[in-house]
Parts: sequence; C-alpha cells; structure tokens
Amino acid sequence: MLTFLGFAMIATFLVLIMLKKMSPIAALVLIPALFCVFAGQGAQLGGYVIDGVGKLAPTAAMLMFAIVYFGVMIDVGLFDPIVRGILRFCRADPMRIVVGTAVLAAIVSLDGDGSTTFMITVSAMYPLYKRLGMSLVVMTGVAATANGVMNTLPWGGPTARAATALKLDAADIFVPMIPALAVGLLFVFVLAYVLGLKERRRLGLLTLPAGTERSADPVEEALVTAGTGPAAAGSPETSVPSARSAGPAPHTPAEGATPTEGVTTEGGTTEGGTPAEDGFQGLDPHRPTLRPRLYWFNAGLTVALLAAMIMELLPIPVLFLLGAALALTVNFPHMPDQKARIAAHAENVLNVAGMVFAAAVFTGVLTGTGMVKHMADWLVGAIPEGMGPHMALVTGLLSLPLTYFMSNDGFYFGVLPVLAEAGAAHGVSPLEIARASLVGQALHMSSPLVPAVYVLVGMAKVEFGDHTRFTVKWAALTSLVVLAAGMLFGII
Repeated sequence: MLTFLGFAMIATFLVLIMLKKMSPIAALVLIPALFCVFAGQGAQLGGYVIDGVGKLAPTAAMLMFAIVYFGVMIDVGLFDPIVRGILRFCRADPMRIVVGTAVLAAIVSLDGDGSTTFMITVSAMYPLYKRLGMSLVVMTGVAATANGVMNTLPWGGPTARAATALKLDAADIFVPMIPALAVGLLFVFVLAYVLGLKERRRLGLLTLPAGTERSADPVEEALVTAGTGPAAAGSPETSVPSARSAGPAPHTPAEGATPTEGVTTEGGTTEGGTPAEDGFQGLDPHRPTLRPRLYWFNAGLTVALLAAMIMELLPIPVLFLLGAALALTVNFPHMPDQKARIAAHAENVLNVAGMVFAAAVFTGVLTGTGMVKHMADWLVGAIPEGMGPHMALVTGLLSLPLTYFMSNDGFYFGVLPVLAEAGAAHGVSPLEIARASLVGQALHMSSPLVPAVYVLVGMAKVEFGDHTRFTVKWAALTSLVVLAAGMLFGII
C-alpha cells in the first residue's frame, strides 16, 4: 500500500506542476499532506514536517547566504572577466550562446556547488537569451545537465556519499570514472551544439544592433543598451529592474518565442525596429556596484571560501554566513549600501528558502510514512534473479529514477548498500556498484527535491514544469551515455 501511495504521490506532483495546475511550492506542501492522510498517518503529519524541516534547514541556510555572497560577488564584478570571455565567443550566434552556456556551467561547477553554478551562469547568459528571443528552457536545461555531470566530483556530494555508504575510498570510485564522465560532458557539449543549431534555425543568424560594433566592447555595449525584446512585442512585462539590481529582468519568453524586436538579421533588416529604451540590467560594465580596487580581495576571499569548503574546515552554511557578512562589510561599508544589496537579492533568497522548506514537507512525508523505504525495497525486489551478475548495470539504470524521486542521502545511504549486497552475492565488486550509482546525477540535478534547481528556474524566470518537461529527456539520455561509456571502458 505504501509503495503504491509513494509512486502515486510523486506522479501526482509531477503531473500537476507540468500541467501548471499548481505552483511547485503549493504542490510540495499540499500533495504530501493529502497522501499522508490517505496513508492513515495524518496525525503524525506535524512530526514528519518538523523532521523534514530540521534536516533541510542547514541546506536552506547555506542557499540563503550563498545567494547573498555570490550575488555580491556578481555585483562587484568578480566574474566579469570570465563572462566577457564567454560572451566574446558567443557574440549573437544562438548556437555559440547555447554552447557557451554549457561551457560556463561546466567550468563554474568545479566548485562543487550547484547553486553557485546556476547563479553565475544565469546572470551571465540571461541578457543574451532575452535580447535575442532565445528559449530560456534551453539555457536552464543545458546548465542543469552540465552541472549534473560535474556534480560527481568528489567534493560535489554523491561520490563522497557512495564512498561513505560502502566504506570505500572516494578516489577509487571517482578516478576510474573520469573517462566515462568526460564522454558524458562531451555529449552535453554536442547536445548544446544541436540545440543551438535548432535555435539558430528558428531565429536566423543574428547580429547585434547597428552601431554597437563600433564600441570598445560590442557585447558589453549591447548588453547595456538591450531590452525591448518580448516586452515590446506585447508581453506582460511592465517594469524594469533598478539600475542597481544585478539580477536578470523579470521576463521569460516561451520556448517557441519569436525573435525580439530591435534585433538585426544577417540581411540587415530589423524585426520590429523599435530602439532599445527600457534597458535591463545584465552585467553592465558601468554598474555602480563594481569594486575594481577590491577585485583581488574578492578573488582571494572566494578562493579561500571554496578551499575551506573542500577541506571541510567548518560546516558549509557557517562558511557562507561568514563569507557573506565579510563580503558585504568590506565591499559596502555604508549601511544603506548593504541594505540595498540585501534587498536586491531578497527575492531570490525568499523564493529559494521557501521552496526548500516546502520540499521539507515532501521529503518528510516520504521518509516518515515509510513510503520511500517501501518503494526502494519493491524496486530492488523486482530485479530478476538472473540479473545478479549484472548488478552494476542494474544499479546504473536504477540510479536514474531513484535519484530523481529520492534525495541523494536516501539513495546512497538507504538503497545503495542493499544493491551492493545483492551484487556481492554474485561476485560483483562494491567499487563497480559505487561507480554505477553515479551515472544518474545528470538527471538528479533537475529533480524537484534538489534545492539548487529552484535557484536556476527562479533566476531565469522559467516555470519549473516547463524546465522539467524539456530537460528530463536530455538529462536521462546523458546519464545513459555515461553508463554506456562506463561499460564500454570496462569501468562498470
């Protein structure tokens, strides 16, 4: 009964958000509460929710202060050199822009934190996507999939969990997987190229508006002066962020959006022809929040923060709390400026923190009622006896749905040991099982139970259902490519 209710609860949640019948935050709260009652455990709902909130509170705190910290670093210009390099490569070619999104997401993912990756990637790429009328779900899908592959880094989480659960060395798990993961990342780049070509065919080969090519940096000039786009074409956008806001403008073109007005086609004609008057704030090279004299301090602080995270000197929420406080104090010593920076990022903080605590209801009910355990036991029990010698393959395949519908903790500490025992009975090494368990991470990063994905869709102003509908198929295919490469190379 609990197995059926667990699968039914997850299916109901996904269907409702993809059909846009409920918002994610409402669905994360109301659906599990209803199914808790169906399971006859309604009286325990409060305890389940409190337990879930307690487990996710450190994650919420980490995300809140990480958003403030990296938001401030974006404000003061720490990432501008990287962004300029990517944007110079991209220009106004949709294909290059999508490939650049994948490359930027992969590079920033080296820090092992998905929220950081998504904040920097969206802040850098959103202006070009909006200016050219490109599909924003392509941006979120490519960024999430690239980050999912890179999430297997030993300090990213899954590898450390697998090593802890099976009492193995993380290096013994990860290092042999590098060729397979490299193939997976290459596949993401190829996918970005294909999706970029599709966007180029839909929009045509575009150039920046006339006159910007004469500036010292045409890409930056275009980003500063851009903005008519979908708003001028009758979208509901009516307001523009303050000149001090470092976040992207609050508008999301639909996946099939038409080219924005004011964008010049290769033949020299203008679609709509209205001049840019409502310029949105992307990475404005003249924004008043820039602190060029403090560049090396901010770079050193960020490197020190990431090093402390990797070395686990302090809990990550504490590190980001200290880092955010120090970054605000040094870069904006005056109280009104500090308040303005916090206010500029308050929307993202509130959205993400609220979503995490709503997800705590979902995970609390799944775990507290025993649904997640019954679902895992049912799936493991459904494995045919003849598949015993192929448990590494089975583990790789199961990692896709299980890491999507469960937290990494639930999968690696609850399910993986059972799979490893079943494999050991048939002579399959625990190392092979552990490596196979990593292949589902590309799909996992778009799970509704991953807090960082709400940073991604929130900053990009994309509906979670739209992101899910677009991304799941490509992320699952990427995971299967990693699995196939691992088997081909004899790693799994």
